[in-house]
Amino acid sequence: MTSLWYSGPVIEPVRKATVTSAPETVKRFAAPRGGHTRGIEPIKKTRIAEEVADRVRMLILDGTYPPAQPLPSERLLAERFGVSRGSIRDALRMLEMIGLLETRHGQGTFPHELTVDRLVAPLASVMTYRHDLQDELLDVRRMFEPAVARAAATRATDEDVDDLQRILDAQRRKLKTGRSAIVEDTAFHAVLARSTRNRVVVSIMAILNDLLVESRTTALKQKGRPEQSIQGHEAVVAALRRRNADGAARAMHEHIDQIARLLGTPATSVPPPAARK
Repeated sequence: MTSLWYSGPVIEPVRKATVTSAPETVKRFAAPRGGHTRGIEPIKKTRIAEEVADRVRMLILDGTYPPAQPLPSERLLAERFGVSRGSIRDALRMLEMIGLLETRHGQGTFPHELTVDRLVAPLASVMTYRHDLQDELLDVRRMFEPAVARAAATRATDEDVDDLQRILDAQRRKLKTGRSAIVEDTAFHAVLARSTRNRVVVSIMAILNDLLVESRTTALKQKGRPEQSIQGHEAVVAALRRRNADGAARAMHEHIDQIARLLGTPATSVPPPAARK
């Protein structure tokens, strides 16, 4: 029987021709020299179930395990990964809990159709207890959101700025009555992204907002944080009114650094964006 060889960082040769066939769009390739495999091979690391879950997730993402076909049986997966069936069961249970798999009685275990929500859910769940990743998420915000503010300063309409001001007003009213303003905090960043007139930016910001729900909830409970959040947003809007791109980027950068300090994360050593000479 002819073995199937796949491109990409995850799928490479399997020792036995027992993998469920991939869709016809997947090309056939010659086997890598030396018989080395990276994707499906015996796992030697600790936390076996987590690594199996990660590899199966990648096989789902690259289309090797499409939604219309059931996964191979636990026995076959255990043979291919070189682990116990118990580890396979644990891995599949993890993926089912985060919405990437579903079990159909009498039919098997199937991958779900992939959506942004299902791709973000695993990251969001990890963020709740992986504080090191929360720190890196703040770093991503430092890279991304000042650039968004910079673009918004040159592209936002008067209506966009008015929308941002209305959000700030609502945030201020909630602050005076001691209510949570997490909805307004999230909406501010979404409207700012919309002001760039870039659909990719809007989508990326939506993903970031989903990932930030837990950290925003925690941060906004800290003394002084709601007031500082409003002040940071007001500085951004003030720069937008002046059409000051550098000022908007700098205000957003300072806003995120302020959040980092409140969360006990070191502020970035990279200076805020400044005007180019």
